[in-house]
Amino acid sequence: MRKNVILVVGGAGYIGSHMVKTLLDHGARVLTLDNLSRGNSDLLPGGEFRNGDLGDATLLDDIFSNNNVVAVMHFAAHSIVPESVRNPLEYYENNVAKTIRLLRAMVEHGINHFIFSSSAAVYGEPVKVPIEEEHPCQPSNPYGMSKWMVEQVLKDCDSAYGLRYVSLRYFNAAGADNLGAIGERHNPETHLIPLVLKAALGQINQIKIYGTDYSTLDGTCIRDYIHVSDLIQAHLLALEMLLDGAESAVYNLGNSKGYSVRDVIKVALRVTKRDIPAVEEGRRPGDPPVLIANSGKIHRELGWNPMYEDLEDIIRTAWIWHQNDAMRGKQLKKGTALI
Repeated sequence: MRKNVILVVGGAGYIGSHMVKTLLDHGARVLTLDNLSRGNSDLLPGGEFRNGDLGDATLLDDIFSNNNVVAVMHFAAHSIVPESVRNPLEYYENNVAKTIRLLRAMVEHGINHFIFSSSAAVYGEPVKVPIEEEHPCQPSNPYGMSKWMVEQVLKDCDSAYGLRYVSLRYFNAAGADNLGAIGERHNPETHLIPLVLKAALGQINQIKIYGTDYSTLDGTCIRDYIHVSDLIQAHLLALEMLLDGAESAVYNLGNSKGYSVRDVIKVALRVTKRDIPAVEEGRRPGDPPVLIANSGKIHRELGWNPMYEDLEDIIRTAWIWHQNDAMRGKQLKKGTALI
């Protein structure tokens, strides 16, 4: 009998590659599907790989026909908010329409377990902090709306086809694998912690602080940072839950702690021991003052307990990765063989 396969869609990306590594470490057979439009093939830690698009019905039919796929973990999405505002149709096509094609293929092949990478962006401007799963969902941009739309599709697929799912609403994923072999690399980079560390490495001239007049202690935005390894452990628990026959569910994933932009820079200064030039800019449209998760539900129901609750620990793992990645980049430019 063919061994059960976990299909990881978007497994060459930041979070997806960490998921692939963890599944492999647990002895699973993993098949990654990624078109590498925003992923990095060198981040893949192993398993089987198919270079292709999640919206390719022929490719999906081939994958599901020739592999005993028991669950799909979906990480492939465009996720840059300003870009989604400029080009909403691209986001609705990639994040919603292509996901529907993936779900259709799953239903046709009788695959009934789905882990969805959602986002705190589904909540929009919070009316209450910390944010619980029952908080009203009023996305304020096409990216958040695309995630919310998929969640509605999943509800209907559950009712109509018995497709069980877990939707995990991320707050701010950060950090890297503790061995420093894989980590966060986006092009363009828009996330605060990697940008701060790039400034420390001299890869960018300065970090921009958008807004210093918010109603917070130091005037800058406060966000909830969750280490990618803790995020992945939650995915593993959710997958085990579904494969054991549980019903569909939605969970927040955050540390339930808030750190300001200035907090992040101060901690990065302490970790890197390097200069991090910063300049103050005006607010960006749509940036709420405070976003903090209430993750009590996944604690209670799945026994999830983050290991990296301190911002310094999170940034330290990211710093190791960014230094290693910068060194690899220099060696490749010089033509040095990597061992």
